[in-house]
Amino acid sequence: MAGKIFYRQRTKIKEGAQTPRFRIIAVSELDLKIYGNHLRKKELKHIAKKCDAELIELKRDKKDR
Repeated sequence: MAGKIFYRQRTKIKEGAQTPRFRIIAVSELDLKIYGNHLRKKELKHIAKKCDAELIELKRDKKDR
C-alpha cells in the first residue's frame, strides 16, 4: 500500500440522518487534498482504491456518543 487514510465517525449526528457520517482525520504517505468535510463510507473506499491507500478507522470512546 502506498499510503494510509485515517478516518472516524462524526461525533454529532442524529439517529436516522441521511447525511454522510465519516470524517477524514489524517493522511500518511500520500499527496492528497480533501475538500469535503463529511464523507460516506462508499466515497472513502473509492478514494482509497484510486490512491492505492489503506483505510484505517479510528475508534471513538463510548463516553463520546
